[in-house]
Amino acid sequence: MSTKPRNRLVIVNRADPVICGHSVEGRNLAEAALQRGFDEVRIVTWPIERLQATGLPLKPLDRMLPYSQGIIVERPEPVGDYKVPDGRYLAGITGRLVELFTDGVPTVCLSLYLSPHTVAVTDAVRAAWSTGLPVNVTTIAEAVGSDVTNVVRSCVDEGHFGAAAHILSSYLAQDHCVAVSEYTRELIIASAAEIDAFHGTRFADQCRDRIRISYPAIDTSQYLDLDPALIDGVLAARGLERDGYVLFLSRLTKAKGVDDLIAGFERTPSNERLQLVIAGRGPESDALRELAAASPLADRIIFLDDVDDAEKPYLMAGCATYVLPSKPRPEFVETFGIALAEKMLAGGGPVITTETGGILEAVGEHAIIVPVDDPDAIAAAIDESLALDPDERLARAARARAFALQFDRGAVFERLFDEAGLLPVRTLA
Repeated sequence: MSTKPRNRLVIVNRADPVICGHSVEGRNLAEAALQRGFDEVRIVTWPIERLQATGLPLKPLDRMLPYSQGIIVERPEPVGDYKVPDGRYLAGITGRLVELFTDGVPTVCLSLYLSPHTVAVTDAVRAAWSTGLPVNVTTIAEAVGSDVTNVVRSCVDEGHFGAAAHILSSYLAQDHCVAVSEYTRELIIASAAEIDAFHGTRFADQCRDRIRISYPAIDTSQYLDLDPALIDGVLAARGLERDGYVLFLSRLTKAKGVDDLIAGFERTPSNERLQLVIAGRGPESDALRELAAASPLADRIIFLDDVDDAEKPYLMAGCATYVLPSKPRPEFVETFGIALAEKMLAGGGPVITTETGGILEAVGEHAIIVPVDDPDAIAAAIDESLALDPDERLARAARARAFALQFDRGAVFERLFDEAGLLPVRTLA
């Protein structure tokens, strides 16, 4: 007979297998929760076929790292008539949350991405209380970045007051409100202030008082103390050599600046001995492949669309330099930069990036910063990174790793849940 859990964490997000920061964070917080005393963790998310239909970039499905025992991933089926395609799936998620909130288990519910996940949690809590059943749930909403830079900002810019008010009121209805960076927090407050100025609402002051920072959670153990022989073996399997390539590893979207990187790679004399490895998937994949094919260095540019979580640290550790020339776009602004912190943990060559959004919070003073939309600066930064004295390169890598360790999932989880007073009491077995 199964034993009822004493405490439960529910995480509502897009979850693996989507290539995005808050999917990775959801997994890492789930794993940390088991280590910190939660008996059961449930990730409530979307069916795989629904994620595929959206065109979101997915990780290779056949090589997903397994979750630890005690973590249950639920993908509720759609509810209702087929004539309401999106609402059916959201109804499935909301309905499952109502069931989890009313089964008698003390529950903490963390939503990542305000619309629709935090909105679904708000509806589920209201519905749970209306059942008359006992409800013991505490909610945390985390604004992960693109939910603000895309959804909230677009509502403000396009004058959709009702939609913006719905999202912000759902966010502020949670017991605890956090954002993944100071940049994200300030962006929320600024957006709320614009709404207040036009409509006489009071969102900005509430956001300023209630939102605190919780940086993304990373499994640092994946990136530390990598076996040099394994690094060389992974690279050899890809036809690569250590320090023989410039690496980009992230989603392939316009905001990531891969076009600028290709142009910068063409302009550095170092391209005579280096390859450019572009690893990832996304909506710009075909366009970037066409751009690379037209390059005079087409034979030195490699695309990898099947890199999994196990291989990623080794590719990062073996590169001569890692470049993420992110730039602000209407649909997306880099609000932190998880891949940058992961790269600093893995070691290897320096990070080259921009000051876009919240990137400086991810890298501190441990990256070579270039202007956005500047291939010449990227070329110069690649040359600068390759010219580093070996001892200086090692010293820089060590300082970068020490900085990035603050994002370890255990430490992030402790800060997030301790400040909210939600850490389970440890008991002896």
